[in-house]
Order: sequence, then C-alpha cells, then structure tokens
Amino acid sequence: MHSQDLLAADTGMGAVTLRVADLDAMTTYYRDGVRLTVLAQQGGRVVLGRPAAGDAPGGLTVPVLVLEHEPALRNAGPGQAGLFHTAVLFDTRADLAAALYSVATGYPQSFTGSADHLVSNAFYCTDPEGNGVELYWDRDRTQWSWTHGSVDMDTVYLDPNAFLQEHLTAEALEHADARPGRVGHVHLSVGDVASAKAFYVDTLGFETTAAMGGQALFVSAGGYHHHMAMNTWNSRGAGRRQLALGLGLVRIEVPAADDLGALTARMRDAGVQTADDGRTVAFEDPWANRIEVTTAGRG
Repeated sequence: MHSQDLLAADTGMGAVTLRVADLDAMTTYYRDGVRLTVLAQQGGRVVLGRPAAGDAPGGLTVPVLVLEHEPALRNAGPGQAGLFHTAVLFDTRADLAAALYSVATGYPQSFTGSADHLVSNAFYCTDPEGNGVELYWDRDRTQWSWTHGSVDMDTVYLDPNAFLQEHLTAEALEHADARPGRVGHVHLSVGDVASAKAFYVDTLGFETTAAMGGQALFVSAGGYHHHMAMNTWNSRGAGRRQLALGLGLVRIEVPAADDLGALTARMRDAGVQTADDGRTVAFEDPWANRIEVTTAGRG
C-alpha cells in the first residue's frame, strides 16, 4: 500500500458503544468491577471512562465505554458476528492489578482467563450480558520482537494470583478511578478473515501486524501490535448482523481533519456507503458492525 492509503501513525481507538438490557447492572459492573468512572448519564445513556494518560487527577477524561439502554432488544444468536472483546489498556501493571482485583473480588464469576502475549499482560472477563472484556498492560515497544513484518505474540499462561501479589499496591487500588485508562484495541467476531483483510487493511488503511491462517487477523496503525483484531473462532461463515444487544459502535480516532478527509475519500472510492457530518464519518463493515471515525478528542 502507498503511505497515503494508510491510517496516520497516531491513530487510536475511541469509546466502544454497547446496547444493553439492564443499564443499572452494566453500569455497576464497569464502574465497580473494571473501575471506570461515570462521566455522564442522561436518560438511557451512560458514558464511562478514565483520566487521560499523563494528566493529573481531575484533568481531561477519556470516554472508554458508552452504554445505551435497549431493553426491547434480545441477544444475538450463537455464531453471529459482533464483539469479541473491548480491551482496556492501563499505563502500569499496578493499575491493571487494581482493576483485576476489583473484578476478581466483586465479580469472580466473570473472570475467564489470562495470558502473557509477549507484547502485553492480559486478563479476560465477560460482563453480565456476555460481552467480552480484556484488561491489559503493554510492555515497552523496545521489548517487542518482529519477524518478517509480523509482531511476535503468543499465549503463555499468566498466573493472576501471582500477578496480584507482585503488582497490586494499596495506592493503586485506592486511586484506581483517578489513574489513566483507555481503549487500547477492539476485537471483533467476523465471518471470514479474507473479507476482514479486504475491508480493514486494503480499504480502511490499517496494516497487518499478525495473522493466524484463516482464523484471525491483527491490524494496527503506526506499528502498534494491534488496534483491531478479527477472528472466526465462534463465527465462521456469519453474515450481516441483525439489530441485537451487544456491540453498537466502534470508534476510531485519527489525528487531524486531513486524515479524516483522506479516509473518507478512500472509503467512497471503494464503494463503501458513508455518512459524513463534517466531524465524523460513519460506515459499516461487511458484517454490519458500525464504525465511526473522527479526529482525536471529538469522539
């Protein structure tokens, strides 16, 4: 791909929107378990987030999750495309440990696993309505290894109790809500990897960072290990999604208006139907997962 067809290196992920049946229970889980802060609540919409990296407590906050109350909707059927997990990135292992401790003590049944991925330490949960959640911390990029253009990742067992014993501090737990956190990546369930690559790499402008045959694809901007991933582990052959509980919206943030304009032109040239209000461009992937792209700080 030509450089002008790639997303800008400083591209990142914005807040993920979930359609939920029980707004109170879901708000409580993400507030008291994952340790996000309620930033806004109006009617059937709750926005949760954390302070921005590098800012003192009380400074700029970053939305991480938007919950929209849709009690009339039902869960999607098995094997459907949609959200695999939302991954919340913490700046330090102590901050990750604080979130892990809160989930483990308040919602032990939601914990599903853990892994050292070489580039990161990760812990996995499922929220009360079945949405996947990853809590993770990145190793410094200087510690990542690349082979023939692909980042080296693995799934090595990571003992959650040993991690807590080594990294949990009273200070991190007490001030968890005032410590930085953000959406690091979003992982989707899709029908096939080839279509995912054609859309997210060849059209949208991410670069492939890793692939697992026809099962999974990892993509990013600017050499990150992955901003998005798509797999077929539970959804091979899935078609377009029907309106259901779960994933409502994935947000991507590009650095500047020129980047947004270039992206919009690429999508239209590829025949992707877009909605553009001058601030945000919205479209759907091949499985009707809705994507919105905006400039940083506007999402």
